[in-house]
Order: sequence, then C-alpha cells, then structure tokens
Amino acid sequence: MFSPVQALGQITIKHVRDLGRMGWFILYSLYMIARRPGRPRYILKQMRFIGTKSLFVIVLTAAFTGMVLGLQGYYTLAKFGSEGMLGTAVALSLIRELGPVLSALMVTGRAGSAITAEIGIMRISEQIDAMETMALDPFKYLITPKFIAAMISLPLLCALFDVVGIYGGWLVGVKLLGVNPGAYFYEMEKSVEWRDVYSGIVKSFSFGIIIAWIGCYKGYFSGHGAEGVSRATTESVVLTSVIILVWDYFLTSILL
Repeated sequence: MFSPVQALGQITIKHVRDLGRMGWFILYSLYMIARRPGRPRYILKQMRFIGTKSLFVIVLTAAFTGMVLGLQGYYTLAKFGSEGMLGTAVALSLIRELGPVLSALMVTGRAGSAITAEIGIMRISEQIDAMETMALDPFKYLITPKFIAAMISLPLLCALFDVVGIYGGWLVGVKLLGVNPGAYFYEMEKSVEWRDVYSGIVKSFSFGIIIAWIGCYKGYFSGHGAEGVSRATTESVVLTSVIILVWDYFLTSILL
C-alpha cells in the first residue's frame, strides 16, 4: 500500500541530495579558486584544451550562423524596405544571444564531455583516491584549473564567434545579395551599444562556469565501470545544454 509513496520519497530524497552535493561542489570549487587556484601551467594546459582546440568548430559554426542570419534577415527586412538594417540585425542577434549560447553549446559538446570522461576515468581507476591518500587535493590539480580556463576561454571564443558571424552575414548580405556595405557597417555601429557587448560577455563567462561545473561534477561522482563513465558523460552534455538555455533566459530578462 505504501510502496508508491516510499518510492516517491526515495526519488525526492535522492534528487535533493544530488542538488545539495552539486551546490557544495561549485561553492568549494569557487573557494579553491580564490584560495589555491593551481599552477599556471595547469591552467594554460586546460585553456589550450578548452579554448584553442575548439577554434575550428567555433569558426565553422559562426561562419554559417552568420550566413544564415544574413540570408534570412535580408528577405525578412526586404519586405519592409529596410535592407540597410541587415548589419544591425545580424550583429545584435549574434552579440546578445546566438554568440554566447552557440559557442557554449559547441564547447559543451567538444570539451565538456571530454572533461567528464577524463575525471570519470580517473575516478574509476582510483587515481583520485590515490591523490587523496597522498594528501593532494584533487580540486587544486584537477578542478580549479578547468574552472579558470573555462571562465577565460568562453568569453574569448564568444568574441571570435561574433566577429566571424558578422563577417559571414556581410559575405551573404553584401557580396551575394547586394546590400550596401557602408549601410551594413554604419547601421551596425550606430545600433550596437556597450550594454549589448557587456551582456554577451557576462553570459559567456557564466556559461564557462556552468560547463566546468557540470562536467567536473559528473565526472567526479561518476558510477563504476565503463557504463558509469558513459552515463555520466551523456548526462553531463544534456544537463549542461539545458542549464545553459534556462540560465540564458534568466540572464536575458535581467540584463535587458
């Protein structure tokens, strides 16, 4: 009679426990960043992995995103005789929304999953336990360098995404569809404000924290065996993507 209620209670307790553990994980990680951020070479290594090795996918995604925005924006604005506003439409779409979100999603798929798998393999092979046995804090050597690297790399990747996307829109709008190049950049310069750029920087910075947080957490507490690591990696990518989209909505409502 009480088995459904007991099952519901167990599920609720499990989720509450997981939320509390996730909250503790990010708070302790930020505390360790302020106290012992780790050696610079570890941070640079992670910046190379998260940032430099993501350049190709970021540039490719940005170019075609800007080209699609230029194509769709032109035919939408042409209905109102406002083709000259194409630069504004492309730039604001990329700087405020698409740049931070798409760059974060690309880094999640490329680097976030690898972070989870790396730490998860170290967990199931007892390397993390060995570090704790030798009185070495795993957060100092494994977690905080990834947090710092993600917080630095994501805004830079987002800026590159915006620039490449804007020139992708210029390529389609100006070279292919015949929009006046002066109007494309003049209207963009007149309409884009510092508040728009600041909004994109804040979003990409917070997305970097989310990617490192979920990726490291899922790997650190992954299950046993190859199945546990694969499940943690899948959950990491899905959960990070969902949280990025949800957090983007709340940030947009605050920063508008």
